[in-house]
Amino acid sequence: MRRRLYVVLPDVASARQTANDLLLARIEDRHMHFLGRRDVSLGELHEASFLQKTDVRHAFFLGAGLGVVGGAVLGVILKMTDFGNGYNFDVGTLIICTVVGLMLGAWASTLIGVSTPSVALKPFEEELEAGKILLMVDVPHSRVEEIQALLERRHPEAERKGIDLTMPAFP
Repeated sequence: MRRRLYVVLPDVASARQTANDLLLARIEDRHMHFLGRRDVSLGELHEASFLQKTDVRHAFFLGAGLGVVGGAVLGVILKMTDFGNGYNFDVGTLIICTVVGLMLGAWASTLIGVSTPSVALKPFEEELEAGKILLMVDVPHSRVEEIQALLERRHPEAERKGIDLTMPAFP
């Protein structure tokens, strides 16, 4: 289980030195994610991925849930309605409507989530616009205090901005 630490660094040079210190502390590069303003070149630093910058994950699960509910409601309505032509929908219709609702809801909401910035990054917008660099580092639960102490000792310019306790299984 990993925890995501959020740290704001003043510039790219500080971010590069922080990354080197974390590498020496045996935090792999793939667990460090840097984010800056669009016009700031991060160089060789591991930039935050598409999934970390946008709200795709949240939108997917929300859309899938709403799609399942909507599809199930449509299936129940079709099952309970008598169309007068002698044809009655059965349980298979309910299942098909639910599955199609799930797929359509997930697809449509993901299209929206792609263009929406991540809700988790909202508190950092002002600092990113000011030219600062956000570091999101995923560390094992047992090493959180150790890494925080390392950052405080080696990088007093770094601002700790919190810990995300619900680290997703896929970054």
